[in-house]
Amino acid sequence: MIMMKKSFLITGFIMATMIGISQDLTKFNLYKPADNAEKEIAAATKKARAKGKHVLIQIGNNRCIWCARFIDFITTEKQLDSMMNTNYVVYHLNNSQENNNAAVMTKYKEPQKFGFPVFLVLDRKGKLIHTQNSVYLKKDKGYDRDKVMNFFEDWSPKAFDPKQYKEQ
Repeated sequence: MIMMKKSFLITGFIMATMIGISQDLTKFNLYKPADNAEKEIAAATKKARAKGKHVLIQIGNNRCIWCARFIDFITTEKQLDSMMNTNYVVYHLNNSQENNNAAVMTKYKEPQKFGFPVFLVLDRKGKLIHTQNSVYLKKDKGYDRDKVMNFFEDWSPKAFDPKQYKEQ
């Protein structure tokens, strides 16, 4: 019985170490605390309007393991990466001790209440059309491919095209 407990603890420690090594946050530097978020969002919206896309804002920070896991997941799942880049102009909005972007958080109804990452979808005019709690996209220690794909599809510009819903 004691040997089983020791084996279980050792196995747990090894697994935790492996997860920690595979998610090295010292190399994760996607969020820029010095950004002027309002200007960056305005630029993303202008670009989205010109390209017929929506804006996808991923809110988080460089110490957020789930933020790093999402980016890693998307970039390794080529179909999801393609779907995201086809339908969205993406901006990574920092929310950390260095800069919590309080005015932007207030403007978008305090999305940080859902934890990180949290996603905002803006239409090409910059209007907030959806806030996505990432908890609903997770599976085990990562993300669920089908759930993320559905999220990208459900809030894509095509989903808002009335031609999609004409009776046949």
